[in-house]
Amino acid sequence: MGHKINPKLFRLHSIYTWDSSWFSEKKFSKFLRDDILIKEYIKEKLKDMGIAKISIKRSGDSFELDVYSSKPGMIIGRGGAGIENLRKDIIKRFFKNAQTKNKTVINLNIKEIKSPNLSAELVAQSIVADLEKRILFKRAMKQAIEKIKKAGAQGAKVKLSGRLNGVEIARTESLSYGSLPLHTLRANIDYAFKIANTTYGVIGVKAWIYKGDIFKSKN
Repeated sequence: MGHKINPKLFRLHSIYTWDSSWFSEKKFSKFLRDDILIKEYIKEKLKDMGIAKISIKRSGDSFELDVYSSKPGMIIGRGGAGIENLRKDIIKRFFKNAQTKNKTVINLNIKEIKSPNLSAELVAQSIVADLEKRILFKRAMKQAIEKIKKAGAQGAKVKLSGRLNGVEIARTESLSYGSLPLHTLRANIDYAFKIANTTYGVIGVKAWIYKGDIFKSKN
């Protein structure tokens, strides 16, 4: 059997970097747990806002949180009310003790995803939404591939696994186009895995998008 690995993890330190950037010896487990809980909380609270990526940076007493979304205006809200409420909720849930002691400075940044159809996370989310609305899986896959093509990707692949269209026996279906060099470390391949909860059970959705090669600067 072949050994499968997440394409993004496979390219860490070569063309990608970690979503959480910090170093700690004494509080490593606490920081790691907090990062996971914060990301899960934001994805759940803003699940309809097109969240593609969440990155965290810690440095001394400062905490910087970058949220990448295809709908930044809806998150920020009128006059910045939305982002301020989100910041207060995060402080209340995860930094209450530190904030009362005036030790931690929280910076929350909302950044825009200019090409949502080139984000594997957002493409997988759209397929999940279609499946949960009982749209035929083949139609959902074709629409996703067409959108990726129009966005200018060099290659893409979508794979669905489960009781597709409610059949008795689970199976796997995939649709792809272009090239997808999974073994090339400089290949910029975005990957995402999501789960669709349908009336027939869960369906796994995987998406790969190849955006071209990344070469290190000569300088």
